[in-house]
Amino acid sequence: MSNSSDLMEKLVSLCKRRGFIFQSSEIYGGTGSVWDYGPLGVELQRNVKEAWWRSMVLERDDVEGLDAAILMHPRVWEASGHVSGFTDPLIDCRTCKARFRADQMESALCPRKPSRKPGEHTDCELTEPRLFNLMFKTFMGPVEDSAAAIYLRPETAQGSYVNFHNVATSMRQRVPFGIAQIGKAFRNEITPGNFIFRTREFEQMELQFFVEPGTDDEWFEYWKAQRMEWVTSLGIRPEKLRFDEHGPDALAHYAKAAFDIQYEFPFGWQEFEGVHNRTDFDLRRHQEYSGRKQEYVDPVDRNKRYIPYVVETAVGVGRVVLAALVDAYHEEEVEGEQRVVMRLHPRLAPVKVAVLPLVKKDGMPEMAERIQKSFRAAGINSFYDDSGSIGKRYRRLDEAGTPFAITVDGESTSANTVTVRDRDTLHQERVSADGIVEYILGRLR
Repeated sequence: MSNSSDLMEKLVSLCKRRGFIFQSSEIYGGTGSVWDYGPLGVELQRNVKEAWWRSMVLERDDVEGLDAAILMHPRVWEASGHVSGFTDPLIDCRTCKARFRADQMESALCPRKPSRKPGEHTDCELTEPRLFNLMFKTFMGPVEDSAAAIYLRPETAQGSYVNFHNVATSMRQRVPFGIAQIGKAFRNEITPGNFIFRTREFEQMELQFFVEPGTDDEWFEYWKAQRMEWVTSLGIRPEKLRFDEHGPDALAHYAKAAFDIQYEFPFGWQEFEGVHNRTDFDLRRHQEYSGRKQEYVDPVDRNKRYIPYVVETAVGVGRVVLAALVDAYHEEEVEGEQRVVMRLHPRLAPVKVAVLPLVKKDGMPEMAERIQKSFRAAGINSFYDDSGSIGKRYRRLDEAGTPFAITVDGESTSANTVTVRDRDTLHQERVSADGIVEYILGRLR
């Protein structure tokens, strides 16, 4: 087994063991490439989304938030090109019943002969490629006929486009401005996999930034820089990040330019965020299909009318979570023992601080519980643990990525001080119990 595969196996095991991520419907054998976020995972996911929302919406005057519906009018997806063009080339094997994306045959292994090199399928009887639409289709109402057909959205972006004028008018926004959304999307992927990297149900964080034609190149470069800066602010190592430009043959039909931000996962360099210049394609198509004008009229110069260009930044929540988990995973030896530590940035760590009474007597549990309540009152996600030796408790917290552990010991009840342990440096210091909340808040900042 390669080191990369070994790392992913260890990470998947840790995620289940520590309550980050579980296989969906596991007691029934699981659902393929569908995952449930456990108690720690949902906090990590929420921290990622809050960090994105703060940087995109709360800290800016030129971006408004939106939560559009998952179910939209079917004509939306005709206008966007998803009904006719959102397809992957699919190949089936009549012998082993395996299914491949035609554009990934070179890297795919034959299920019947997994020892073969990728791309060798001489045991397989392959069909000709056929196009497979990736949208999930369902029906609205009690009658299942073509008139009632509707789709689960494959992206959140279209909700921003069809609400362009609603947002601009209600919030009195002038171009340039953006619409930000966080929401679920669904794609019936042929070959999902690599844990939570490619799934059929996923969550996106997307910004659609509307600009005047002619200024789009400048804004495109601006958002490229902003997005890379945000990723590194999460503590992800810069040497594991890079931009990858889409060449002319790889550009989407709507794009003038596109760059991916890639992370070096154990399974190779892969995209987790895209920055795209979508031109006026989407608004122009919705104008054509809906019959409603999507022009923007400059409030200063009423003769200045145009359909805005759009610079899009789109990132998968699960992919950021996976990049953060991979980047945080470390194995090291401490005092002759192996420890696994998740060096998650404190902003992302699911639990910020743990409170540990050294023993269950001499007033230590009572003091620890008072400290725990003070953290909760301050809105700091904390954890109380009095089970097992202090060493074992530290190891559990290291695997959970908890940055700080506070131990209430024999000296605490007499001197009103506690010991604070740093997850990464293992340094310990005595701190006044009365000032412990402010101390931790300062360290988290």
